Amino acid sequence: MPKVKTHSRAKKTFKVSGTGKIRFRKPTRGHLLTKKSTRRKRALRITGEVNPANLDFVRRLLRLR
Repeated sequence: MPKVKTHSRAKKTFKVSGTGKIRFRKPTRGHLLTKKSTRRKRALRITGEVNPANLDFVRRLLRLR
């Protein structure tokens, strides 16, 4: 039977923290930053945490089961 591969985009997007939470970088922070407010950019700095509703799906992409 062939090896089961991890989803390529998922391994670049998500990181597993030490406590087992799955974190990701918030979108819309890459370009066109002059029109975004300082408050908005500051809020986008902090990493997001995967919603519990999507956790099983993301774990399956990362092959964490």
